[in-house]
Amino acid sequence: MAFKLTNPPFKKLDKSKMACNKPRRSPKPQKKKVVKACEGGQEKIIHYGHTSYGHNYSAAARKSFRARHGCDKKKSKLTASYWACKDLWAGKGGSTKSNPKGVRGKY
Repeated sequence: MAFKLTNPPFKKLDKSKMACNKPRRSPKPQKKKVVKACEGGQEKIIHYGHTSYGHNYSAAARKSFRARHGCDKKKSKLTASYWACKDLWAGKGGSTKSNPKGVRGKY
């Protein structure tokens, strides 16, 4: 027997009212951002970025993330990886959160 959730714990998004390729805050408590990704006639709602992790908090962390996730390679706009690279980990600036606990060294 499967457990069925009658009321989701977050607000349901209306895809028709969202603009294409414009990130905004996610209503999901465990995700930072949501975007209605549009590419080649397809539309998809994508939630990305975990709330408990800082993003873009140092140049070394940015370099490591971008290398680990292949941010320089061409990806579809319909993937969370594309949006994390483009929005959360692109350029300077970013989270005011400090380094994750237990991470030492170059970060």
